[in-house]
Amino acid sequence: MPYEISEIKHIRKKLGLTQSELAKRADVSQSLIAKMEAGSLDPTYSNAKKIFNALDSIARKKELKAWEIMETKIVFADPEETAADVVKKMKRYEISQLPVVEGNSLIGIVSESILLYAILNNKKGAIREIMEDAPPLVSKDASIVVVSDLLRHYPLVVVAEKGRLKGIITKSDLLRKVFNK
Repeated sequence: MPYEISEIKHIRKKLGLTQSELAKRADVSQSLIAKMEAGSLDPTYSNAKKIFNALDSIARKKELKAWEIMETKIVFADPEETAADVVKKMKRYEISQLPVVEGNSLIGIVSESILLYAILNNKKGAIREIMEDAPPLVSKDASIVVVSDLLRHYPLVVVAEKGRLKGIITKSDLLRKVFNK
């Protein structure tokens, strides 16, 4: 992430670091940090790069991860279930979309929108016939940035570890976690 030298103090404080902590992690002196923040010293390129790399590294470690956001109580749809069965399941668990799983494999997704379209177009039969492609899988250590980018294009993201589904993340899960901090 590109920074301006004038932003160092603001970013350092936002990350909860003292000047000496940042200096230690960047392998520069605390007085260099103090002089840069005061605007009385223009650092060398190599020192600025060390500081910016340290800030990036610290910021990435403090970023929320998928495992901190995910909902672990996953309700699945079976590909052979009917639309009526899935609607009942959605109503019972108060959810608007379900991953479709066959065996241990994620094969698709069904949502209220998909079901409404199927009903209005008189499509009957198994969910397999109306489901959409499977949502993306991310590791439990995927960052909040990756997850939020995916949620701009998909209704949910599935968290998997070693091929096993561990949780799901929806836009509402992400918003709840971010705003309830």
